[in-house]
Amino acid sequence: MRISIASAALVGLASQVAAIDPLVIKGSKVFNSKTGEQFFAKGIDYQPDILSTNQIRDPLADKAACSRDLPFLKDLGVNAIRVYQTEPYGNHDDCMKMLADAGIYVMLDLSTPTETIIRDSPAYDANLLGYYQRKIDAFGKYDNTFAFLAGNEVANAANNTDASAFVKAVVRDTKAYIKSKGLSIAVGYATNDDASIRWQMQTYFDCGPAEERADFYGLNNYEWCGDKATFETSGYANIVKNYTDWDIPVFMTEYGCNAIRPRTFPEVAAIYSNKMTDTFSGGFVYEYVEEPNKYGLVKISGSSGSKTEDYDNFKKALAAVNPKGVKMSSYSPSGKEQSCPDISNDWIASSTLPPTPSNATCDCMMKSLSCVSKLDAVPTSDSELKTFGETVGSIFGTVCGTIDCGDVSANAKSGKYGKYSGCNALQRVSWVMDAWYKNERGVDGSCDFDGFATVTSPELSSDSKCSDQKDSNSADGSSSGSNSDSSENTTSGAASVVASSVLAAAALAALL
Repeated sequence: MRISIASAALVGLASQVAAIDPLVIKGSKVFNSKTGEQFFAKGIDYQPDILSTNQIRDPLADKAACSRDLPFLKDLGVNAIRVYQTEPYGNHDDCMKMLADAGIYVMLDLSTPTETIIRDSPAYDANLLGYYQRKIDAFGKYDNTFAFLAGNEVANAANNTDASAFVKAVVRDTKAYIKSKGLSIAVGYATNDDASIRWQMQTYFDCGPAEERADFYGLNNYEWCGDKATFETSGYANIVKNYTDWDIPVFMTEYGCNAIRPRTFPEVAAIYSNKMTDTFSGGFVYEYVEEPNKYGLVKISGSSGSKTEDYDNFKKALAAVNPKGVKMSSYSPSGKEQSCPDISNDWIASSTLPPTPSNATCDCMMKSLSCVSKLDAVPTSDSELKTFGETVGSIFGTVCGTIDCGDVSANAKSGKYGKYSGCNALQRVSWVMDAWYKNERGVDGSCDFDGFATVTSPELSSDSKCSDQKDSNSADGSSSGSNSDSSENTTSGAASVVASSVLAAAALAALL
């Protein structure tokens, strides 16, 4: 069992939403903590108006939109939604209360397009962890927040599976943070179920020490297409076989092939039948709002919505199912923990994870440098960020071809991570420039880098004790991010700094 049933039922922050029984995990199943009844997610993927703006949308901070959409959600009969993009800013009380009153639980992705692990150039620093922690703070107080996703389809091919190590580090660190706050909310991962890495991926997130393993696993799968497909021909029979005797819950976090229209959703009957309910804890149909990809059940136009041709078909399919579960008191978990996959041509993520990033460590390191960047922060505009990435990439490529840059490098395949590999791009490039400056013994021009760097007087004589510095969040749950003030939500604020650091790190990684 990954989550304490006792603590889940008895502890938690005071909620401002109407009473709804928290959910808990026992073995491979999810239960209502008060009634002991097994829970099956009859869910829908919910992200309205995502294409109407270039900025991140937070539908759960939009009372008017929630008021518009809730009647549809209730009419469909769903008991859970998955929300891809939210922000830790703003007030979510109204929407979360509406959902709780309707008996609807919420699964939230921690990442956004700008605050995420980038699959082809993965990096993980304290700013990103701090952003995730603030999102946990924002939503952890609601009883109907039942799960967070640490990543969604991050690795999608053999050559970028190393990114999984960074995502699993997020799982580890967010689980620890949730525990430090006295909460019991599950943290999992959702995969696109790519056949070439399927087995390695699902075992990787369920192997190793308990504190590193995902609490649940999500499958985004669109294999069942149309009424002529069957449980066997759709591949669903094989999917169930892959997760039989699993020791953590599995959800269909996306489903609903639209290659044959209108969709009639025959897979719904299977997902909630005894063919699957012993292995799967339900699923989330893709998706609520109609977009150009034609998966939506509802067309949104301002303050109003209208049903698409798929709406009533899904409603009918969901109303026809009544999954039978077991009582928590009579259930004895018997699932098997997994062994971590070996490094191979198809898998390049070590079971050794990146260390928890620490602002204290990185700030200490910066105080020991004699040559640093002139910039106080990573640029946020697209043009400046592009120039920054090119400059930093050039510096890494030049210096690290001569000097060992292992202290600021990360290699998830070998499982070797430099003591400053969790620092942000600006801090790491400052370390690189300082290493060159010291290698050149401070000769004139060795700390210039075409005007990018400047000589400074270090506050510390060495960095020998920097690795021992830990952020206070490791003990008391305070934010790890350097931009800990979450009172502002602007594109030039904390979120963009995080995004810029990650994008800059991508430019660096390509040269290392």
